[in-house]
Amino acid sequence: MASPTKFAQRYGLLIFVLLVTLCVVRGIAVAQQSAAPAPPSASLSKASVSDFADAADEVLAQMSEITHLQPRATLKKSLRSRDEIHAHVIQEMNEDKNPAERYAGARSAQAFGLLPKGFDLDSFMIDLLTEQIAGLYDPKAHEFYVADWIPIADQRMVMAHELTHALEDQHFEIEAWVKTARPNDDSELAREAVLEGSAMAAMVEYLLQGSGRSLQDLPDIDPAMLIGDMTETPLLKKAPPFLKDALIFPYLDGMTFSAVILKPNGWEGLPAIFAKPPASTQQIMHPALYRSGKVPAPVALPSIDQALGPEWAKLEDNVMGEFGWKEVLRQYLDDLRAKSLAAAWDGDRYMVYEHKQTKRLLLITRERLASREQAERFFGQYSEALEKKYAQRTALFRKPDFFSFDTSDGGVFLRCYERECVTLEGGDRALFIQFHKQLEWGPAPEAPRPLRKPAKEIASE
Repeated sequence: MASPTKFAQRYGLLIFVLLVTLCVVRGIAVAQQSAAPAPPSASLSKASVSDFADAADEVLAQMSEITHLQPRATLKKSLRSRDEIHAHVIQEMNEDKNPAERYAGARSAQAFGLLPKGFDLDSFMIDLLTEQIAGLYDPKAHEFYVADWIPIADQRMVMAHELTHALEDQHFEIEAWVKTARPNDDSELAREAVLEGSAMAAMVEYLLQGSGRSLQDLPDIDPAMLIGDMTETPLLKKAPPFLKDALIFPYLDGMTFSAVILKPNGWEGLPAIFAKPPASTQQIMHPALYRSGKVPAPVALPSIDQALGPEWAKLEDNVMGEFGWKEVLRQYLDDLRAKSLAAAWDGDRYMVYEHKQTKRLLLITRERLASREQAERFFGQYSEALEKKYAQRTALFRKPDFFSFDTSDGGVFLRCYERECVTLEGGDRALFIQFHKQLEWGPAPEAPRPLRKPAKEIASE
């Protein structure tokens, strides 16, 4: 389900690499600001090709010194126009995922309620990235470029971020390293957070040179101050909350993770993170779990392909992770509850199916929680979330560990047992019974039987 934003996460977005500078300077008392790297005069709107090349070489040397990653090959570099970037965005999007895979990701996000029905994710992301990309390191072509409309004063900031990617690629082959996590979307997003987060940490340290501050201070920076003013970015302002969060997550949470994990030994510890990457977004959100080696429990879902028949097509079979579930929960619950409940995540699996003719969606999930108490808590609060998700409900039925109702799009079922909970949205009770039987959780709760007489007549007897 995280797949709709994977392509975007690989690219430096203007909001993060440009507005971050003012935020950092505003939030940190820089003791020797004048000693920080001085960009060319902001009065010049664009740099010449030679100025750009000279600046890139200079910044590359500085990023190499900061990260302790020595250049191993000559780096191609260029300036690109907006039209060239637009064409490149479309090309890279198609190469990263084919149209069917991108469609499946978008529809899965809709099944969870993360994107509105009919939302054209491809077009939105192409327009957003064309508007926002300030610079890019392309690991396929081993080329770095900057948007030619970016003011000279800002180009060095972009370079600091993207040239960190270039150095990491020369040492760790980042394209293959990220894709090794596939098909686990949660694990892949965690690796993206390492890439963007370490580049953010390196960029901020570049900006702090000569100030007496360094990477060691980054955990004390409030990541929220690095977002900038989204009202100045029209398309990002219009993005659904999930998309905003998914775009921001690798940068801010990844930066905090990198700063915490690198703090003991500085940048000398970076190769160890690539050698032993985080297994989940949970480890990114809670670096102590990465240090302790806690990994998600493997979770499997029973197959319902035969029960559904050939009229249904499976779109996705994947993992949401703590970040994904936090996003789902915060669509319907307040942020505090969503964050707390998601933190109890200990593994999950989900499947999304689409009816070939009607395009109706069917969503099945299985979540493992940290304890029975957390599973009971999940049951209570996710019941509330499901009721908010489906405004029109009939035949509501509730027991201490089972909850169901009917909607115009099919039945909704929630069942918890010991430390686990399962949901089925978009099917009927017969399908849920077949699914539940394969779980071997004992008999499924019986549906309420219809009354033979009206309730008033029974009460008067």
